[in-house]
Amino acid sequence: MKNFFFLPAFLLISAISFGQSNKEDIDMIQAMFGKDKKELVQVYMTIPEAKKTAFWDLYDQYEGDRKTLGKERIALIESYANDYEKMDDVKAGNLMNRKLKWLGDYTKLQKKYFDSMSKIIGGKQASKLFQLEDYLENNIRLSIQESIPFIDELDKTKAKDATKQ
Repeated sequence: MKNFFFLPAFLLISAISFGQSNKEDIDMIQAMFGKDKKELVQVYMTIPEAKKTAFWDLYDQYEGDRKTLGKERIALIESYANDYEKMDDVKAGNLMNRKLKWLGDYTKLQKKYFDSMSKIIGGKQASKLFQLEDYLENNIRLSIQESIPFIDELDKTKAKDATKQ
């Protein structure tokens, strides 16, 4: 199951790393991940037959909104990559504020859809869905975090290499 998470995140990071930020590339990555994710949700969830249509309609709406937030995250990572070499207090503060806003928007999105999902499939099944969502999101965040340098990390590497010469 680990490979399921890392392939899309690797493709996402690779696209960003090589400057491929056009809309088609972003849509392709998200569409690929969304399809795989939906299959995973189908296997994981226990939805009564009578509620499947309502659930999947709402789930598709959720995925559309989540993908919009995903594009915002990609833009944030691209900004970090573009500003990394010239990071200063203002740029770092701006990026952090954008990240915190994104996290707040993501939490609001989950709250909105959790409440709606609970009405359709009950609190336990809705909790199960968003537990899976958190698992997927945390794995994606970890993969991204492991793929990008910390602020000033490259400068420390350069300084260490210079002292060895």
